[in-house]
Amino acid sequence: MLQTVPHLHSIIDQDGAVILNNAKGQITTLDAMGGYIWRQLEQGLTGEEIVRELVRETGEDVQVVESDVTEFLADLSSRSLLAGNVGSLQHSEKKS
Repeated sequence: MLQTVPHLHSIIDQDGAVILNNAKGQITTLDAMGGYIWRQLEQGLTGEEIVRELVRETGEDVQVVESDVTEFLADLSSRSLLAGNVGSLQHSEKKS
């Protein structure tokens, strides 16, 4: 399960987010969509839950959203902002 690293400080608004990593002396800025995803992570949602919410809210294709979210989460992880394994998100919604 992915989690935000505990020692981070963030400010999130409708325009995006700013994340301060005191331990590494890094500041990371995110656009509006990145801020949305960061807020969901801080609230404890899984990558799969974030994908479901984005698909529901945007109407975008689930595979496109999965790919984009996985890439974004991998980028956050490479910046030492997430703890846990990003892996590949698998959407379990049944298709009729």
